[in-house]
Amino acid sequence: MDRDERGRASSMAGYRSGWVDECRPIDTSSAFAFQRNRSARSRFGVALPETDHELRAVLERCRTIAVVGIKDLESEDAYRVPQYLQLHGYRIVPVNPKLDRVLGQPAFATLRDVAEPVDLVNLFRASDHIPAHVDEILSMSARPSAVWMQLGIQNGAAAARLREAGIEVVQDRCIMVEHRRLLGAAAR
Repeated sequence: MDRDERGRASSMAGYRSGWVDECRPIDTSSAFAFQRNRSARSRFGVALPETDHELRAVLERCRTIAVVGIKDLESEDAYRVPQYLQLHGYRIVPVNPKLDRVLGQPAFATLRDVAEPVDLVNLFRASDHIPAHVDEILSMSARPSAVWMQLGIQNGAAAARLREAGIEVVQDRCIMVEHRRLLGAAAR
């Protein structure tokens, strides 16, 4: 199996060495699949920014974004999405222990290594890795105001912990798709 075939096969599984490819659904038939009912609460009882107004407010307010699971391959969603955000004026703080630099920025091994305050943490990790990242987020001296879990990524218990700490949570949505949809024309 060549590299492209392995990539396609692992994308179908929803993850590549634990790092999730954004904008590709993982398993919408799973018991934890997020229900898009556009209500103010998820099926886990956690208040989520669901309306266009609320999502737009998060995108407008949060200008510095730590991207956990960012990749350095241009063909990967975990590269293209933060690159898109960077091109639209967001400051990207890469977080991936396997990288030294990406998108012209130094990469940090963990969120604990990020010294500067970030407004939003964007997670490109498989759902089962989310609780450990929530522990990191809650231990940050300057907590972000929001956490965005990419399309196919959700964890109700982790989202509840973040909300209890006063952090807004977006689950199972592509930040690039939502930015294009809500701010695309205004951001150009």
